[in-house]
Amino acid sequence: MNESLGLGSLFLSSFLAATLLPGGSEIVFAGLLASKTVGLWPALGVATLGNTLGGLSSYVIGRVVPQKHLPERALAWVRKWGPAVLLLSWVPVIGDPLCLVAGWLRLNPVLSTLFMAAGKFARYWVLAKFVS
Repeated sequence: MNESLGLGSLFLSSFLAATLLPGGSEIVFAGLLASKTVGLWPALGVATLGNTLGGLSSYVIGRVVPQKHLPERALAWVRKWGPAVLLLSWVPVIGDPLCLVAGWLRLNPVLSTLFMAAGKFARYWVLAKFVS
């Protein structure tokens, strides 16, 4: 597999993994690093970008969802911590609803994006340390 195909696959898997669709990008990320198909920094950048954009798609969906009832637990966390709660946007099961609720509550999009990207980058960084 060449580098551009590997990075394209990583982008797609990391984007889809951060949406409301099921999926995971960790295996693709770890596989590319372990096979030395791509370098650490390009892989971290592409995975973080794809995963952040996927999370932002949930944020945008939240902004257009009519003001109806959303899960109380997610609402409480996001109200309490604000955009900083999006550091947890990478966590399976809770990350997607947190992004959705952040959009629904109309949290600051710039801060939301920064916290989301920081959490997702940290997750991939830790995974890369286990692979290398």
